[in-house]
Amino acid sequence: MTDVTRIKPDVLVEFATAALQTYDVPEADARLVADSLVQADLWGHQSHGMLRLPWYIARLRTGAMTAVTAPETISDAGALQIIDGRNGIGQVLTELARTTAIERARTFGIGMVGVRNSNHFGTAMYYTRRAALDGCASILTTNASPAMAPWGGREKRLGTNPWSIGAPAPTPGGAVVVDIANTAVARGKIYLARNRNQDIPDTWAMDTDGRITTDASDAIDGVILPMAGHKGYAITFMMDILSGALTGSRTGTGVKGPYVADQPSGAGHMFIAIDVRSADPSDQFLGAVQGLIDEVHSTPLAQGNDRIYYPGEVEDVAAERNLADGGVILADRTLDDLNTLASESGTTLPF
Repeated sequence: MTDVTRIKPDVLVEFATAALQTYDVPEADARLVADSLVQADLWGHQSHGMLRLPWYIARLRTGAMTAVTAPETISDAGALQIIDGRNGIGQVLTELARTTAIERARTFGIGMVGVRNSNHFGTAMYYTRRAALDGCASILTTNASPAMAPWGGREKRLGTNPWSIGAPAPTPGGAVVVDIANTAVARGKIYLARNRNQDIPDTWAMDTDGRITTDASDAIDGVILPMAGHKGYAITFMMDILSGALTGSRTGTGVKGPYVADQPSGAGHMFIAIDVRSADPSDQFLGAVQGLIDEVHSTPLAQGNDRIYYPGEVEDVAAERNLADGGVILADRTLDDLNTLASESGTTLPF
């Protein structure tokens, strides 16, 4: 199969769901994970798409991630709840945090749910977009395994620690949303470059000797550079505070990534939901958001640009284009990994 073959999203969802069920993941949970991965591919974020399915299943095989997610409530202070994910599936725990935070926001105006001992949950905007459709502005933070050196250092001690902010909007996707890793690039994009046998820009990473590299494999072993210099380092540090220290989960080098098959992740998340109607019952909110979008869209273009996007619009456009074109294109190595997975799990690769 070549890398120009497009695969329909529902075909990918069904395959991923079946593969996960083979390892005792309940169907509803398996379908949630599958949808989160395929949606990332549709948005153009293949670093967080089907590329990650074999990593998840490798962790299920070893027991580092449990197939049946059974969280425990640690504390409940009304607007704030902390739950222990007990090494459950990251997507399942984060969706629970999202829905619970929204329920609390309906009562208190704001709801916060912290999760400890979780796993990688895919793209953060998958959940903040959903919250927007439920009428809530939201913030989602997570920590991750070490990828970044503290500013001035050359050993990785902190994760990319991404975060997302979303809000309802009168847009085709129903949301304005940003999803940012605090490194120059998400680590998954370096894995994707390796899968495509591509060099990476010289602004992304250092090798293990602290030298700038364009080799994706050297970058994976080395250190990813922070976005915006010291500012990216400071933000990632604080996201570890919110996601790890505040939730009672692991921090810094204690967090293990999804590609480490045999060790519990210890990742922590914090989901904050704000009920828009509680903040502004006058219904002026959507009008204000539309006004801001219009103002941004009408800005005179800088040289070399043909369009200005509001946050989240690039993903909406990419998904619309991919659906119109018949599906997503996966890298050859990702396809090879999925073929291997199908063989190992006794499932059929339908593409």
